[in-house]
Amino acid sequence: MRKDGRSSLQLRPLKITPHFSKHAEGSVLIEAGDTRVLCTVCIEDGVPGWMRSSRSSRGWLTAEYSMLPSATHTRNRRERGHTSGRSQEIQRLIGRSLRGILDLKRCPDLTFVVDCDVIQADGGTRTAAITGSCVALKLAIDKLLRQGRLKQNPMIESVAAISIGFKNDEMLVDIDYEEDFDADLDMNIVLTSSEKILELQGTGERASFDREQVVRAIDCAQEALKAAFELQQIAGDGQVAEG
Repeated sequence: MRKDGRSSLQLRPLKITPHFSKHAEGSVLIEAGDTRVLCTVCIEDGVPGWMRSSRSSRGWLTAEYSMLPSATHTRNRRERGHTSGRSQEIQRLIGRSLRGILDLKRCPDLTFVVDCDVIQADGGTRTAAITGSCVALKLAIDKLLRQGRLKQNPMIESVAAISIGFKNDEMLVDIDYEEDFDADLDMNIVLTSSEKILELQGTGERASFDREQVVRAIDCAQEALKAAFELQQIAGDGQVAEG
C-alpha cells in the first residue's frame, strides 16, 4: 500500500473537464491526483516555412509546455525569451505523441498549436499533458468539422501516457513527485488506444534495468490506461469525466 492509499498498480484519481477555456478551439483541464494541467488547442492558417518549401499538402501540429511559477513547492522563474532544456524535451514529446495519431494529409494548410500549462505539479506533468491534449485536440477537430474547415477527420485514434517507477523491484503505476524522486527506475510510456507504443522513455536513476522490467512496465501501462481512454472518450463528447 502506498502513502496515498493506492495499490501499486492503481492510477491516481483522474478528472478531465472539457471546454475549460472559452476562446481556444479545444481545451481541457486535466487533474491527475494533485497534478493539474490546462491543455488548449488553437488553429492557425498555414504551415511552417520549411513545409511550404517542400510543397507538402500536409498540415502540422506543434506543442508548447510551461509551468506557472507557483506550480511547485518553490517558485519557478518564468521562461522569458528562452525555453529550458526540460521544457523543450517535454513539448517535443507532446508534439510527437499527438502527430502520431493524426493523418496530417487530411488537414492541409492548417497548424494545430497545442499549449500545455502546468497549474500545479505533483509528478507526471508530461504524461497528464499528453492525455489531456488528446481530448483538447479532438474537441478542436470536431469544431473544425462542424464549421466545414475540415472535410475529413484526421484523428486516427486516441493517445494517453503514464509514468511507471520501480523501487526495490516493486513496480508503481502513475507515480507522484515523491515516488519519482525516490525511484530506482522511472519510465514514461505513451500508448495509442489500440495499444501501440508511440514513445518509451526509461531512465535507470540508481540501477540498470533489464528487458523483463520493460515488458512488465508496458503490460501494466496497457492495463492501467484502459481507464484513461474511457475517460477521454467521455470528455471528448463534452462531458466532465472522472474516475
